[in-house]
Amino acid sequence: MKAFEAAKGVIEERYVNCDAALLAGSVVRGEATSTSDLDVVVFDSKVTSSFRESFYTSRWPVEVFVHNWSTYRVFFDSDCQRGQPSMPRMVTEGQILKWDDRLESVRDEAADLLKKGPDPWSEETLMHKRYFLTDALDDFIGCTDQGEALFIAAKLSEQLGDFYLRANGKWSGSSKWMARSLRNYDPAFAERLIQRFDRFHKNGERQGVVELVDEVLNPYGGRLFEGFSVGKRR
Repeated sequence: MKAFEAAKGVIEERYVNCDAALLAGSVVRGEATSTSDLDVVVFDSKVTSSFRESFYTSRWPVEVFVHNWSTYRVFFDSDCQRGQPSMPRMVTEGQILKWDDRLESVRDEAADLLKKGPDPWSEETLMHKRYFLTDALDDFIGCTDQGEALFIAAKLSEQLGDFYLRANGKWSGSSKWMARSLRNYDPAFAERLIQRFDRFHKNGERQGVVELVDEVLNPYGGRLFEGFSVGKRR
């Protein structure tokens, strides 16, 4: 069964009394894979708190995110604070499964948030991010255990991508959305990052990664260790 038809069936079978519903995610963006699920956002004024649930229908894995007409804002705010706009993106891109006039203002709100971008990092936050990126880089440089190095590299790649995006005032992401966010903002940099970590995984080559981290850090003062302090009372 096609994605939209399956999602409509979910609403008719399980959420027939909801106010509104959207189908979002990779199937809407044309990026679906063999393991993609249906991301369905449901608005129901009768629920007292938001929740999510997962199940199968017509061989599709389905994830449903249920909100009333106020609880979604908690997730909008949370997503914006962490710089990863999952919920606003789903609401904006979603295909209508069931319409309610209140949905229009929610979608406008989500679109405005995406257009505005995340709040800029404070100087204190930027300092913290520099320090922890430096810390991960030092671990990467000095590690002699290949198994440990693999996990350090995974952490370092996400920290580096997050720093590059957020320091430039752009939305970030995690997992596959890190690659997508980087490619949306700066495809050339995204490919350089991917290629250099790929060479590390294939050949153990670390210098390219080290140089790229330094390139990203240098405009903000470079690596940070000496003088960093947090929580100290004067």
